[in-house]
Amino acid sequence: MKLKIGVAVAAMLAAGNALAAGTTLNVGMGSADAGKLDPHVATTTPDKGLLYWMFNGLVRIKPGEASPAFIEPDIAKSWTSSEDGLTWTFELRDDVECHGDYGKLDAEDVVYSLKRSANPDISAFAKDYSAIESIEATGPSQVTIKLSENVPSLLGLLVPYHGGNIVCKDAVEALGEEYQREPIGTGPFMFAEYQPQQYVKLVANPEYFRGEPKIKEIYYRYIPSDASRDLAFQAGEIDMIYGKQEQSWVERISEVPGTKVVVMKPGEMSVIHLNMTMPPLDNVLVRKAVAHAISRDAMVQFKGPDVTLAAISPVPEGHLGYTADVPTYDYDVAKAKELLAEAGYPDGVTIKAIHTTLPGMLTTMEAIQALLREAGINMEIETVEHATFHEQIRKDMSQVVHYAAARFPVADVYLTQFFHSDSIVGTDTAITNFSHCAVADDEIAKARTETDETKQLELWATAQQKIMEEVCAVPVVQSMQLWAWKDTLDLGVEVNGSLNLSPPVTEAASFSE
Repeated sequence: MKLKIGVAVAAMLAAGNALAAGTTLNVGMGSADAGKLDPHVATTTPDKGLLYWMFNGLVRIKPGEASPAFIEPDIAKSWTSSEDGLTWTFELRDDVECHGDYGKLDAEDVVYSLKRSANPDISAFAKDYSAIESIEATGPSQVTIKLSENVPSLLGLLVPYHGGNIVCKDAVEALGEEYQREPIGTGPFMFAEYQPQQYVKLVANPEYFRGEPKIKEIYYRYIPSDASRDLAFQAGEIDMIYGKQEQSWVERISEVPGTKVVVMKPGEMSVIHLNMTMPPLDNVLVRKAVAHAISRDAMVQFKGPDVTLAAISPVPEGHLGYTADVPTYDYDVAKAKELLAEAGYPDGVTIKAIHTTLPGMLTTMEAIQALLREAGINMEIETVEHATFHEQIRKDMSQVVHYAAARFPVADVYLTQFFHSDSIVGTDTAITNFSHCAVADDEIAKARTETDETKQLELWATAQQKIMEEVCAVPVVQSMQLWAWKDTLDLGVEVNGSLNLSPPVTEAASFSE
């Protein structure tokens, strides 16, 4: 798939300039292919990382950081909010250009984008924006958002991540269905070409409002095999590589001469979601048996203690609202077998899981499978390509779902998306509630609008306690994001983290001589 004429010209110019050494970045991603490249639809880690380099939000988290403490202007140059927190007004920059020949971005584009993000018929993240009562262009460069209720950290929904990515209205309408494979944004790099199961090519955006990027083209190459990716990096064919989420990978790649290895925040929390509507998992005793059969300590050692944290609560440690004061299920094979017998399964049970072939996730699931087997729990795993995995689990086709996710670091996001009944997969308002959990709806909803910080934290804590008491899911580990790149590549910032799970390749990135 090729660019429209205006962008194609830019692509050819960039390609010509890229003949000079040090202007082409080759990235190796651990996935077989691209999913959907519409930023309001894309949910997979590989797609989010790629889109990060193409889109802006009203605000952004400072490149190289992942915490909301580092929110700063992006398309919006300033903003104000009313005393009650229900009305927000954003003043936009007047020098933001859409990629190609789609013209200058204005308030109407922002309004269109956020309404699209809130539309459940289009957006995978619509539920996040349900409290938005209205979005209006109150001037050519001014957008006003009115809320029906307070939203914990509204600005976090407006960073270029998930629904916060700002699209160009004319491009979306002109491209129609093609937009899922030809994304048009305003960021430092522009979509140029997609070759299925091979690569997506980006080129520098010469009109980028922060300045034309020093890197002129990026090849985002799909290399699902960890071994093949590592070999390509060691051979110099790849400049930047997505790592296997294991300590052994860090130790091995660190020995490659001229290599910089980075362990980035936030961690993706691996959670085993148990479908409470499907026998035998509709029995809480079976779910508790599963929890007792999984050793978090063993999983941390398996993944590597320097790159992994044990997960205790359905909200990741370090997120606003997290509590460790929840029911826990110590590793105890005998207890697991006792619970199965009490539930009427003295000879054990068989449960089924659809799972991605993405290597880092698959090895985690296989290790859990081995642990469960010791307790008489036979977990049959059907593997499918990563995009297919996301499609099928959202159709409620799997008894057990291993989902590894990083989200904006506020408890409300995790609790709403994974454990509120409105988010149950297969429903009109579905997000990622694979367990069909509905035990903490009241606390989750009340916390979202609670203005007293202490009461809000108490509500979030109670929600986590109820979820763990019912064993809607079993949190396992948090795995940090592992990347490596040539030390001749300077990203222009210190990299501590990235909410989008990929390094910040911006206009500042360059290769040294």
